[in-house]
Amino acid sequence: RSTNSHASSRCWVATWFTQFTLKMSVVGFDVGFQSCYVAVARAGGIETIANEYSDRCTPAFVSFGPRNRAIGAAAKSQVVTNCKNTVQGFKRFHGRAFSDPYVQSAKSSLVYDLAQMPTGTTGIKVMYMEEEKVFSIEQVTAMLLTKLKETAEAALKKPVADCVISVPSFFTDAERRSVMDAAQIAGLNCLRLMNETTAVTLAYGIYKQDLPAAEEKPRTVVFVDVGHAGYQVSACAFNKGKLKILASAFDSELGGKDFDEMLVQHFCDDFAKKYKLDVRSKPRALVRLYQECEKLKKLMSANSSDLPLNIECFMNDIDVSSKLNRGQFEEMCAGLLAKVEGPLRSVMEQAKLKKEDIYAVEIIGGASRIPAIKERISKFFGKELSMTLNADEAVARGCALQCAILSPAFKVREFSITDVVPYPISLKWNSAAEEGLSDCEVFPKNHQAPFSKVLTFYRKEPFSLEAYYNNPKELPYPDPTIGQFMIQKVVPQASGESSKVKVKVRVNIHGVFSVSSASLVEVLKSAEGEEPMETDTATKDEEVTPSHYMEINYGFIHLSLMSTSAEDNKQEKKTDQPPQAKKPKVKTKTVDLPIENSLHWQLANDMLNLFVENEGKMIMQDKLEKERNDAKNGVEEYVYEMRDKLHGALEKFVSEDRDAFSLKLEDTENWLYEEGEDQQKQVYIDKLAELKKLGQPIQERAIEAEERPKAFEDLGKQIQQYMKIIEAYKAKDELYDHLEELEVMKVEKQVNDTMAWMNSKMNLQSKQSLTVEPVVKACEIQAKTKELYSACNPTVSKPKPKVEPPQEEKAPEQNGPVNGQEGSEAQPNSPEKDQPAPESAEAKLPEMDID
Repeated sequence: RSTNSHASSRCWVATWFTQFTLKMSVVGFDVGFQSCYVAVARAGGIETIANEYSDRCTPAFVSFGPRNRAIGAAAKSQVVTNCKNTVQGFKRFHGRAFSDPYVQSAKSSLVYDLAQMPTGTTGIKVMYMEEEKVFSIEQVTAMLLTKLKETAEAALKKPVADCVISVPSFFTDAERRSVMDAAQIAGLNCLRLMNETTAVTLAYGIYKQDLPAAEEKPRTVVFVDVGHAGYQVSACAFNKGKLKILASAFDSELGGKDFDEMLVQHFCDDFAKKYKLDVRSKPRALVRLYQECEKLKKLMSANSSDLPLNIECFMNDIDVSSKLNRGQFEEMCAGLLAKVEGPLRSVMEQAKLKKEDIYAVEIIGGASRIPAIKERISKFFGKELSMTLNADEAVARGCALQCAILSPAFKVREFSITDVVPYPISLKWNSAAEEGLSDCEVFPKNHQAPFSKVLTFYRKEPFSLEAYYNNPKELPYPDPTIGQFMIQKVVPQASGESSKVKVKVRVNIHGVFSVSSASLVEVLKSAEGEEPMETDTATKDEEVTPSHYMEINYGFIHLSLMSTSAEDNKQEKKTDQPPQAKKPKVKTKTVDLPIENSLHWQLANDMLNLFVENEGKMIMQDKLEKERNDAKNGVEEYVYEMRDKLHGALEKFVSEDRDAFSLKLEDTENWLYEEGEDQQKQVYIDKLAELKKLGQPIQERAIEAEERPKAFEDLGKQIQQYMKIIEAYKAKDELYDHLEELEVMKVEKQVNDTMAWMNSKMNLQSKQSLTVEPVVKACEIQAKTKELYSACNPTVSKPKPKVEPPQEEKAPEQNGPVNGQEGSEAQPNSPEKDQPAPESAEAKLPEMDID
């Protein structure tokens, strides 16, 4: 199993990424229910990066305080002390109304408060900056994304904009648009919202070296993601360079949070009986119980014996204790575990697969470590489970790989990814005739995505389309409505007949449905001759059925027989029908029509802009508060450091004002915890400067006492060196007999003067107390050493004159090669002749080895 080894993954990704430019960032964010992971693509490979705490896992927590926000690990540390203002698990409220039954039922298990936004969506009510605030779910998720963005930027050492963000595959349109809005508030350009199982599939597909070649039969792998928020299953067909999701199924009520909830409820009941405690009435106690239950769940995955749960001063100064073992836990969760096989069976039926068709079953997700879940999945397929990928980091890595594929920063081998539509989508409209409401299913369940289709209407006036999920029973969302789309500026033809209106509908790369365009075909005039009537033709994947056609008074409407996929977005293809009935040729022109969207719980542009502005203000406030805290901590650290050293390392350098300085430090310490607890940044800067005015001279004397002996030693060595050369010259040493006597005498005088200066300063300093300013500083001695070197070295290092060789042995001068001999070799600092010019840096991109 490849867990945290980057080296093991270097080889498999290197074959997919060939070139890289350093101008852009490529990042994948796995924004989980409880934890987040960030993966980046850079010259070293795909890497899951660590945060400022050297942890690759960043908790999905946001805490609000009187002056700033804390996000990630810093926020999680406040979950007990600031429980009412520290939020987690907010991912499940994306795109949901406050009146949503799911939101209302979840309120009882939360320690923080939910509130209704003016638009009717769910908000989170907290105390921030000494005021009661209600933040939208998009805003809170944007705060978390801002933190993850900063983590990526710290690792890449450059700004981050382009990214891919993971979402559960069971998210609806409203939930996906909500996450997209959060990304925009955080200043991110989300290239794709990627289903978590699809991200894992991509990571697995590139990792495995034994996938079939293009001409071989594709291999089918089932992926099971047992995350904290839910249970997701998908079947995927692999072929070389191609990845196709065949079917998916999920259960949003079968995740790690649901097992945690079972444990919490068990111990709430247990403590109520043993200690008469109502745990849910005390938010702080409830938070502590959730923490301990999560730890216990992880311990039970590795141990089958009885495990204790002890919490000191739990409530009302009462210590509580209990115990549980794995067998009891599985019996308690029997109802949850019974749901494991349902999605597995559903995927097999949807994809029309048999168990023997499955090549492997890959399992990931934090809750996949629960033995009972693994046993049931393994038993269902009758084979051992595969754990090729890191259970926690696979989603983030898959997102980073997808971002690299989509980003121009990388040159990537061709690789196609085909996802599916999780829920069937239909359109309904008011018929132009008297039949009333009409509807048509445009994207059935498990239809290829991204994908576009064209519908043709014949209308004389503007009309609206309503998109909705047509099977509410399988939808984990109370409202099946996707949105209303008003096709505007539709007018009849000049003849008074209905105009032909083409409407393109699309499920885009994010898995979001939209009416992407509409156009009116305006007839200009008839032309000579006849031509077959044009119709839109079906692709291989889309067969026409009678239900696609609906007769109305003004002609007919049909689902276009043409479908375009997002991979190529090719222009609509036209083929001719058999020439059964011929019509005159006509000249036409196409006019684009405006579309007015009314999407379910979509943030309005003005509200989105306001949230972007507010996020910028909060980021600035966090920065200012950090600087203020740093200034305050600087004062505190200086007080503690100096107080210890005054009676230690600095003791012999402190004058008789030691007691006054000690008292000043003590007063400052008391001030910090009283009126100095909450002051402006400049107040702390001034306080530190006031202390350093007394402490800095002491520290400088200590530094001088340490550096001065070394400086004197270096100067003494320099003096001795020159004195030896002078003595050698006087002794007629042939090494120095070329030196001029006058110059040597100048050197001797400089050496003697310097030695006299050094002896004088050393004598004076030896009589000076360490508690007062030194007679001479190390920098002065170092300057004297440089002065001596500059004055003496040019003389003593003068080279001896060269001796010319005899004239008769000197070779004749030549201007070039003689008698076929080569010319002389090029000088070291001169370029050689006939050498090619070096290749420019821009012409050659560095090779990339992706981890």
